[in-house]
Amino acid sequence: MITLNTNQVTPFDQKIKQPLNKQKITVLQINLGRRCNLACNHCHVEASPQRTEELSPEICQQLIELINRFPQIKTVDLTGGAPEMNYGFKSIVEAAKKAKKEVIVRSNLTIFFEQNFEYLPEYFAKYQLRVIASLPCYLEENVDKQRGKGVYNASIHAIEKLNQLGYGNDPNLILDLVYNPPIPSNENFSLTPDQINLEKDYKAFLKDNFDIKFNQLFTITNLPIGRIKTYLKNKKLHDSYLQFLESHYNPQTLDHVMCRNQLSIDYLGNIYDCDFNQMENISATLPDGKSLTVKTLLEIGKLDVINDIKTADYCYGCTAGSGSSCGGSLI
Repeated sequence: MITLNTNQVTPFDQKIKQPLNKQKITVLQINLGRRCNLACNHCHVEASPQRTEELSPEICQQLIELINRFPQIKTVDLTGGAPEMNYGFKSIVEAAKKAKKEVIVRSNLTIFFEQNFEYLPEYFAKYQLRVIASLPCYLEENVDKQRGKGVYNASIHAIEKLNQLGYGNDPNLILDLVYNPPIPSNENFSLTPDQINLEKDYKAFLKDNFDIKFNQLFTITNLPIGRIKTYLKNKKLHDSYLQFLESHYNPQTLDHVMCRNQLSIDYLGNIYDCDFNQMENISATLPDGKSLTVKTLLEIGKLDVINDIKTADYCYGCTAGSGSSCGGSLI
């Protein structure tokens, strides 16, 4: 197991004292590209309207073949950038739904109001996509500070559209929201609030002020990757933030971290243990050290080929406190 570390924190593999093993793969999380209509300051992908990297037709076809070939895949999780803006979005959605997989789209919601994307709410409902959407606070000022002026109001209008189509009411139309804490500006660090209690606050505020509904709230810790890493280093907070996360390490989270049963795939077809390793370019490997691609998996003919998960110092972000994953707290 390879661990990248600074001198200020205990290397993660030393902390856990044993390899972090891969379990049976049931989730494919696919990053379709870096193209996005927003440039949020907490984006570890560093997506923006200026980015052009996206899936190619060749890799798209390989992914569809992977989805069709392996019944053990239960969930296809599409992310970006704004996944809806990148090549292959509809092709993969429709192939995965035809193969009876759960399909998640990680939407920024504001994409609904961009030219040529107005069709998305009805498309989501037609294919019963599970929508997981960023709304890092229920207050306008905090959201716009993280994600850009006007994003809060656009997000509220987008949720209203989804509610009108049945999201938040119909059990087949799931809308979940994501809370991200503010990026720390000093050493007064804090973990994410209790997910259950914060969900109650979100639901009460959004119901009382806008008469809108959603299913679950996921609280996700800011990991020092991408724009957050750059910001923390510029503020000379990077090392102390990692120390803070390590000081709240909770071994009970290890059984539930998302990298255990997931493959993260980039727009070039390379495979990683998780989305964060993808952004740090730490490839998943076979036991002989060879890097994995979608093409390799198709040639081998099976998904369960990784023994040990690659770890790094930022793994403390997923295992601090109640834990953090793309599905919120872990325990």
